[in-house]
Amino acid sequence: MTAELVRGQNHTLPQTRLEIRVSAGSPVVAGATLGDENGTVRGVEWIAHPGAHRLPGLEVSRQAAAGHRLAVDLEALPDEVHRVTVLLALPTGVGGPTRFGATAAPFVAVTGLDGTEIATFTLTGLDAESAVSALELYRRQGAWKVRAVGQGYAAGLAEMLADQGLAGAAELAASIQEAVARSLARSVAPPPPRTPEGDRVRHASGPSDPHPETAPQPQPTAHPPTVHQPTAPQSATHPPTAPQPQVPAHPSAVPQPAAPAHPPTGTGPGTPTAPAAPTAGGPINYAHPRRQHAAPPPPPPAAPPAEPGQAPQPVAGDATGWSMDERLYNQIWGMFEDLARAAAAYRSAVDFAESRMGQELDRSLSDPRNRIGGTGDRAREEARAKRDELIARAREVLDRDLAQLAAEAAVVEPALPAAYAGWDNPVWHAHRIPMELPMALRIGDLHLPERTDLRIPLLVRLPLERGIWVDSGRTASEAAAHMDTDRLRRLAMETAVLHAARLLAVYPPGEFSVHVIDPAGSAAGSLAPLVDAGVLAGPPAAGPGGVASVLAHLTRRVDLVQMAVRAGAADALPPDLDTGEQLLVVNDFPHGFDDRAVTQLRYLADEGPSVGVHLLMVADREDASAYGPVLDPLWRSLLRITPVADNHLADPWVGHAWTYEPPATPPGSRVLEQVLAAVTAARRAAGH
Repeated sequence: MTAELVRGQNHTLPQTRLEIRVSAGSPVVAGATLGDENGTVRGVEWIAHPGAHRLPGLEVSRQAAAGHRLAVDLEALPDEVHRVTVLLALPTGVGGPTRFGATAAPFVAVTGLDGTEIATFTLTGLDAESAVSALELYRRQGAWKVRAVGQGYAAGLAEMLADQGLAGAAELAASIQEAVARSLARSVAPPPPRTPEGDRVRHASGPSDPHPETAPQPQPTAHPPTVHQPTAPQSATHPPTAPQPQVPAHPSAVPQPAAPAHPPTGTGPGTPTAPAAPTAGGPINYAHPRRQHAAPPPPPPAAPPAEPGQAPQPVAGDATGWSMDERLYNQIWGMFEDLARAAAAYRSAVDFAESRMGQELDRSLSDPRNRIGGTGDRAREEARAKRDELIARAREVLDRDLAQLAAEAAVVEPALPAAYAGWDNPVWHAHRIPMELPMALRIGDLHLPERTDLRIPLLVRLPLERGIWVDSGRTASEAAAHMDTDRLRRLAMETAVLHAARLLAVYPPGEFSVHVIDPAGSAAGSLAPLVDAGVLAGPPAAGPGGVASVLAHLTRRVDLVQMAVRAGAADALPPDLDTGEQLLVVNDFPHGFDDRAVTQLRYLADEGPSVGVHLLMVADREDASAYGPVLDPLWRSLLRITPVADNHLADPWVGHAWTYEPPATPPGSRVLEQVLAAVTAARRAAGH
């Protein structure tokens, strides 16, 4: 269970090899100080920062970026170190925000090496501060803990370092900012090139220069290539951990890819982190339930370039992984990150070009004699010409990267297994119900405005560790605001049916059951495919009695399985108890729910996923406003998606607002009926 910390709160760390992930609304400098038993930093050699990014047991990024991953090995720290304090500061002299109050609230997460979140903290309430002590890891009675700090400093890095007892704090702060300025790190690094082996090289952070003419070459990291992990998607209306994942200030992050084959020590998109990413909903453990600990076999070699000097021809499954499905899964997340970083580099270059034009105009026209006549006009024309040239060159680079990603998507999409494939993929026409649970499930697509036809599948890990909320409210998005309420609710329920059908189709026969609560019977038309195919655990429950019956049944199942697990007595479960995964689809919540039913639903949302009971809710949050804040934990625990396209999800690397496209079957297609018929046939053959 992830701890969502508030200022001053602490939490015990279950392990000593950790990552600290930072997601911010604009590029920040990340560093860390070591403190003795009194919390004193004994000298500059006890500080990790962009100019000296490694200490024993600690590594930070060399760049300013909107996303960071700091690597910490507490056992490798010197014996006299009792405290590690994570510092964030806004870079100076790069034209960005000068105070944290003018940007999105930073989000910090402490994770294991497999990406599992241990504790999270959103640094709210900052205003004039330009530096902040985010959190600290400290040793107490032989055990390590993490504490949320959130102490800001209006005078910046110098004041913060001085507060930790460092002599020469002002000089060191100036050298740190100078190191950042020299690297011109105004944004995250653009996507790295393919290696000769065909895999993607990921960097904890790499040089990124919005000046196209002077951009430095990316420096290799000290660690082998890997696909990094994101955080779970979250609603842009909630903070990252409350995410997607991440934000009133920044959008929610999207789900996370497979854990790296080696222990990561730096980054991610992150890990597309979430979308970050970034957000309504709690963090999720995306560790593969059957993952082995040795290094996976290498990916297949990429096809050679068509001509010398050209990029390699794309190959489906060119990421690392134990199976083709895992390779495709990691490849999709790599594409997600590449697209996020390519767009970030382009947007950064555009921002720089506009900023430089403004500075040149200010300098040229500061002399009153140049404000009139031909001199002023020439200055404006020259400044605009330079801006246009820089933007054109940045667009050329972006178009090249987008073309490569589009070519890769064209190769990958047809190769996807059914669980990852869109409903228009021919793989569904030959689909057979599998005998093993797949690694992940596609719940829609994501795209950016730079190229709307380049879609990245949005995958979530299986088994589900977080419920889904299909927002049927008209306030869900601009598109929803212009739709008829009844039509919007029908689309939301049809979206839920497609998700339920896909889950049924990718689980082995008899290992997944779907229950439906439809208090007023208003979703009969949308539910018809599931009802007609006979794949539901029972008829849709209607009325208060039906609601109470289904909730009591699933609550009992959660209670019994939890007791059996805690007692180590799985064989003591009643013989009539279905131990397979269960999905509860709830329509039009909270209609038909009394206080007891609401409490039971919250219990299922909190305790159900760990024992195989999951929620898929179709609801308008405004309808539940009468319950006040009592339902806030419920909404935060669910991944919010929409029945119409909406840009409410954010990646965990750079925090782009990604447009989410819900799943849909092709017009006139009977693929849904065919898939459900296959589910029914497989169940009969298996005797269920």
